[in-house]
Amino acid sequence: MLSLQDEICVVTGATAGIGRVSAHQLAEMGATVIVVGRNPRKCEDVVEAIRHQTGNPKIQAMTADLSSLSQVRALAQRFLDTYPRLDVLLNNAGAIFTTRQVSAEGIEMTWALNHLSYFLLTHLLMDALKAAPAARVINVSSDAHRMGTIAFDDVQFERRRYSGFGAYSQSKLANVMHTYALARRLEGNTITVNAVHPGAVATDFGKNNGGVLGKLFRLFGRFAISPEEGARTSVYLASSPEVAGVTGKYFYRCQPKPSSRASYDTQAQEKLWQLSAEMAGL
Repeated sequence: MLSLQDEICVVTGATAGIGRVSAHQLAEMGATVIVVGRNPRKCEDVVEAIRHQTGNPKIQAMTADLSSLSQVRALAQRFLDTYPRLDVLLNNAGAIFTTRQVSAEGIEMTWALNHLSYFLLTHLLMDALKAAPAARVINVSSDAHRMGTIAFDDVQFERRRYSGFGAYSQSKLANVMHTYALARRLEGNTITVNAVHPGAVATDFGKNNGGVLGKLFRLFGRFAISPEEGARTSVYLASSPEVAGVTGKYFYRCQPKPSSRASYDTQAQEKLWQLSAEMAGL
């Protein structure tokens, strides 16, 4: 097994599903792992379980509701006050919502949680990433991005009819475009940044919704791959020497693959970057 004995890793959305599996497997390799979730009790339970199961005492919890920009900022500051550097940032937290909801700052929930949290947290932790010898950023996206479009004039579904899947696929396209734009900005640096499609994974994802969509996600779970299989590519990108120096790619099953044509539009990537920076208050 690979050793990450001296590495510090942050995993968001780490109290369930592929986030929890990813945190567990990085802990097995000896890494210091910061488990990020919004429920303090769940975070502590997961930390205790991972410590017990792996024998690794270097597991810590940091609680934050990542749909809230103020809590993302507080999380970043808490990390910076505690650790000297960051070797792996695994942006994994995400959800789908059947009805339009807004965050604490009044931003449409899917956009706030699935995209802006990735964008802002990565930005705020950039100095810590630069302090590591060769840091890695992994953004968990989805092949749903192929059906997404960035509605620059209405990313929050304020004027058009809300669609849960439309909001989700838009946010997942934003994850890929953010990955490419950030990789371009980090050229010549030792930090790598890649996006991941984990596959169709049997987790609690989507089950937060009631009605027909919630039932569909529960039915879908019977045919999906395991969280362990879903986490495989994220963990591979976080740990494998085979991808040292590989950046600006979209991975599935531990292999780079082309993303959607829309995701490669550099002009749209820059427009998204500017919009995201404005919305995040940067």
